[in-house]
Parts: sequence; C-alpha cells; structure tokens
Amino acid sequence: MSSTTASTTVTLLRGGNVLDAAAGRLLERHDVAISGNRITAVSATPLDIAGATVIDVTGKTVMPGMIDCHVHVLASHPNLGTNASQPNVLTVLKSLPIMQGMLGRGFTTVRDAGGADWALQQAIEQGVIPGPRIFPSGKALSQTGGHGDFRPRSDVLEPCSCAFRAGAIGRVVDGVDPIRLAVREEIQKGATQIKLMASGGVASPVDPIANTQYSEDEIRAAVAEAEAAQTYVMAHAYTPKAIARAVRCGVRTIEHGNLCDAETAKLMAEKGAYVVPTLVTYDALAKDGESLGLPPESVAKVESVQRAGRESLAIYRDAGVKMGFGSDLLGDMHKYQSDELTIRADVLGAVDTLRSATVIGAEILNRAGELGVIAPGALADVLVVDGNPLESIDVLTGQGEAIRWVFKDGKVAKQP
Repeated sequence: MSSTTASTTVTLLRGGNVLDAAAGRLLERHDVAISGNRITAVSATPLDIAGATVIDVTGKTVMPGMIDCHVHVLASHPNLGTNASQPNVLTVLKSLPIMQGMLGRGFTTVRDAGGADWALQQAIEQGVIPGPRIFPSGKALSQTGGHGDFRPRSDVLEPCSCAFRAGAIGRVVDGVDPIRLAVREEIQKGATQIKLMASGGVASPVDPIANTQYSEDEIRAAVAEAEAAQTYVMAHAYTPKAIARAVRCGVRTIEHGNLCDAETAKLMAEKGAYVVPTLVTYDALAKDGESLGLPPESVAKVESVQRAGRESLAIYRDAGVKMGFGSDLLGDMHKYQSDELTIRADVLGAVDTLRSATVIGAEILNRAGELGVIAPGALADVLVVDGNPLESIDVLTGQGEAIRWVFKDGKVAKQP
C-alpha cells in the first residue's frame, strides 16, 4: 500500500478503469487521487490516503472531462440576427441552462467561437454560475457583408452596433489597421484567441458559402497581432480556396472546413494547422432549423455542406491533419451536442473520436498535459462513466445519462 499526505480536500476514486486517450486503451483497476483542483496520483497500487473521501468506481471508466472547441454559449436562438437583438440580460440568463447542459454531458471545457467574453468566463471561474471552463474569443471579426454581419439586404447600411450587444457573435471591421485595433481590443477585453470569418457561412443572410472573406493582408494583420499577444487565430472557412489562403496567412485552426480537398488538407498538415469539424450542427439545422426560426436563405445552404462534411473527415485523417471536437449548435439544438461523437465514431472510430475531444482539444487550447488527460499534475476535470467508451461511444451520448460523476476543477459538478 502506498500513502499520500492527508488533506481534507482529497477525493479518491477507487478501482476504476482509467482512459488513456493518447494510447487508446484503458488502465484497469487504477486509483485516482484528486487534491484541490489537481490530480495528484494515478496508481495501479491501491492508495491509502488518510481523511480522503473514497468513491468506489470499480467497473466504471474514469476519463478526462471532454473539450468542445467550437461552441456559442450565448446563442439561445438559431437566428443569430434575432439573437443579437435580445436584451443583454436576457441573453446572459438564457445561456445558463445551455452551459449547465454542456457540463452535464461531460464537457468541462469549451472554446467559445464568438460571443462569450471575459466576464462570463469569470462568473464561472469564481463559482457564481455553473458551467464549463470557457476559452472566450470575444466578438468574432467579420468584414462588411461577411459571416458575422447579420444586417439584412437593404438600400441603407446603418452603422453596425452589433459589437455592443451580448447576443451578437461578431463585430464588423474592415481594413488592415482597423483589424489590428480590433484584435488588440478583443485581447484587452479578455479573448484567449481571435476568431475571423474567412468565408461565407450558413447562418448569415447575404454571403454565399463559396465567398472568400478578408484580404490576405487583413488576415495576416490579425495573425500578427494575435501572435504578438502569444495567442492565435481561428478562422471560419469552408472551401479549399478559403482554407488554403487562411492557412498560408498563418491561421492555426480552421473551423468547419466541410468542403476541403486532399490537396488543401496536405497543405494544412504541412503547416501544422488543426481543423475543428462541426458536423452535428448541419444535421440539427436540417432537422429543426426551419421550425426554430432559421431564415429560409440559411436553411437552403445546409444541404450543400452536410454530406461533404462527413466526407471531409476521411480526407483530414488521410492527410494527417489533427482534428479537434466541435459542435457549433444554436438555440434549442444544443441538446444534440454529444451526437457529434457518434458522427465522428462512425467514420473515424471511437479512439480517434475520443482523442479529438480530449488530448487534441487540449493541444488546440495550448493546455496539453493540463487538460484532456488523467495524469498527475493535470487539472481535475474528471468523468466517471458507466461502460467503456472505447467499445461503445454511446455511453457518452444523449444528455449524459451514463456519466455518473462530473468533476470540474476538483469540485463535484454532477453526481448520482
């Protein structure tokens, strides 16, 4: 028997099967000790810790909290133009069940791709409200008429005040110098990375998906400012042309990337760029978008990217591009978040799917070894699951029914 220094804050998970996602295997009958907000021991030898709270998890899987690298926690309405027009307080209050749901489904960390800010991050970190750890992008940057510009077609373009609304995922900014200032402002306000709209999109009203957005000089300016602040740029992009020009300009992660081809995927691998596919959102939009208020022009765009998105998974895999996990859901469709696991596993298998939601997500966030792993020194984001996700990813789907315990930062967020 080994012993560890006694602590009133120690929790000991006894005898579970620990998921090593990187190796794609379970470490059978291991003890995991949590002290404060860190994992302090993972041991094949039973641990004896005086004063510890012992939880018998024999036969269950102990795994890292999952990471969703593309969410919009403030998007309580599927029509993002309508979402941006909500009163700020209502927008924030409607985000509370969205974040609670994510946590219950085992997502202890999320990267918000436009909307969430430092204040919301701090409300969670300080324990004011429950929710996953947030890496906020602040407002995504969009050119006029781009994917973050939700003004309808008109003969008058009034000044865009969208940046001042809590429900707006983006702000409109054009030109190299204004973009430099906008990046500096978002970072000053607490953004942990910068989001750019580099192609047309589904949810926005006036930009066809095949459009490229922002000049290369503008993209390079955003990348340079982000790198100066020791962070990076993530870019919304669908087509090979949009993806390739973003990656050549130094963008680190491509969001969605549904229409990518083999040549472009090879370029991404050579440049060390990541991709964060978000396939579940197209299934959800096709199923529920119209009934939940998605504009007709957006509904019409869904089919063009839905099937191609599934095909892109094999293209990225074959090229060696690392894939993070993303969901990108809006409004009442957030409940489908875990279905992304099933979509991925059908093409890539359970092991690579679990890696995308753990160790690769941590790499994307620049928190490798601290998130996405069950290891001494890592943050104590831990799930206890009935069943083996390597054999059936279904134990992680739905609303987390098979996820018995969720620890975030060493605190119990969900229990039987």
